[in-house]
Amino acid sequence: MVAFDLDDTLAPSKSPIPPRMASALVELLACADVCIISGGNVTQFERQVLDQIVAGHEALEHLHLMPTCGTRYLRFQDGAWVTVYAHDLTDDERNGAIASLRDRAEELGLWETETWGDIIEDRGSQITFSALGQEAPIEAKRAWDPDGSKKEALRAAVADDLPELEVRSGGSTSIDITRTGVDKAFGITRLSEYTGVDFADMVFVGDRLDKGGNDYPVVALGCKTVAVRNWEDTAELVEKLVECFPV
Repeated sequence: MVAFDLDDTLAPSKSPIPPRMASALVELLACADVCIISGGNVTQFERQVLDQIVAGHEALEHLHLMPTCGTRYLRFQDGAWVTVYAHDLTDDERNGAIASLRDRAEELGLWETETWGDIIEDRGSQITFSALGQEAPIEAKRAWDPDGSKKEALRAAVADDLPELEVRSGGSTSIDITRTGVDKAFGITRLSEYTGVDFADMVFVGDRLDKGGNDYPVVALGCKTVAVRNWEDTAELVEKLVECFPV
């Protein structure tokens, strides 16, 4: 099993996976199971991944999709994508998270008026705050909070409001709120339980494996990890893996 983060690992943030990456993934599916896990919702997975790869049913049966950090798990079965499980927040939890994010962002002067798309998105099993909107260009996101201090101040303030929920750093300008204990380690653990693949037989590839990064929780599980800087690094890695794996 080879598991990947999505944004800035398989594709530029919120962008479709490039053709080279799509081709490499299809080749990898011919010789290994592949998981993609991200804080993004199902629609983002469809737009960024599924709409970009050309693969037959047999190959797609080896692809595991884990949106919202594994609080949802999708498999391709009998010619269609089906939800294996979904751990949704309650109405009260979602409403409380949305209210806290807006209130604290306004108090801290972090509620931007010029944005690209929705700032707060209800993903069912996860509430996501994107400071500049869901569709903000990469350059704007990188410039908004280069040292992460704005995002951390908001994360800490919201966490104080919501002690019963998990409030953690997401992407470069985003904060994710889920049930307590939910992160990428949660998703990869569920993946191992459902597939029977041991951590020792997994490789996880991500761009934020540094301490404090949203891929870091996977490090403690015991699976092999590979840090990449961008999708080009990942494409090169996958192409080498395909050469090594028996078909």
